Amino acid sequence: MDNYVAARPQSGLDQADIVFEEPVEGGITRYVAVFQCQNAALVGPIRSARNIDIGILGEFGHPLLVNVGGIQPVLDNIANSPIIENDLRVNPSVIQNPPGRVAPYDTYASTEALWALQPTQHTPPAPVFQYSSTVPTGIPGTSVAIAYPGGNVVWTYDPATKQYLRSYGSTPDVLSDGAQNSASNVIVQVVQVTYGPWLENDLGGLEVQANLYQDASGPVAVFRDGVEITGTWSRNSLSQPTAFVSQAGTPITLQPGRTWVELVPSTVAVTAPG
Repeated sequence: MDNYVAARPQSGLDQADIVFEEPVEGGITRYVAVFQCQNAALVGPIRSARNIDIGILGEFGHPLLVNVGGIQPVLDNIANSPIIENDLRVNPSVIQNPPGRVAPYDTYASTEALWALQPTQHTPPAPVFQYSSTVPTGIPGTSVAIAYPGGNVVWTYDPATKQYLRSYGSTPDVLSDGAQNSASNVIVQVVQVTYGPWLENDLGGLEVQANLYQDASGPVAVFRDGVEITGTWSRNSLSQPTAFVSQAGTPITLQPGRTWVELVPSTVAVTAPG
């Protein structure tokens, strides 16, 4: 899903189980929204695929990737992966074009219609997180700010709802239905990125690459229940879930609920004042 300023407000993220925020060309981000437990009547705007999507989605086994095209090297790599691509350019019957939206930010669909593109795919993926309702030991973690070049993302804990609320600076990040983006868990996963070798647009933007699964590791901070737990993440194969381990060497568990994974380039500043 697009996250360019002109693409906001998005639809459907408040029904997603997991949202990954990924860096793409030009310093902006896009979302990979994962739906399994809830329907969403409107999801979008849906845009083209990126190579980093393969690393994100590989841990879900054979997920259905819904996209609107992509550059050929990326599409070739997706075709050679376990991911099942559903390009809306060849599935136009499921597309919705909400009033008031203009191209290229007007391609939407419902999860019901998208799941129907692969009617025989009923095998659920293996769990990718460990959950516990017991609040872990950590330091106060009531806010975290991520200085993405395309906008300073701020997550602030609301004790009344036990949710982290997402903003751009002091401006709430609100969806098309009026709901503010929120999560029970926010994972800040620091990744090493490189650029190229492919051009993603006619402005010279290079494809963002990140090693998420080939003997990959890095720092992580997990925010849940107003607590911050720091540690490391690691992953050794495309099909293997990412492991999140605390500084004490124990698995970091999540609060049951929606989880946002912020894939943050190591060059981007992250501050967690409280």
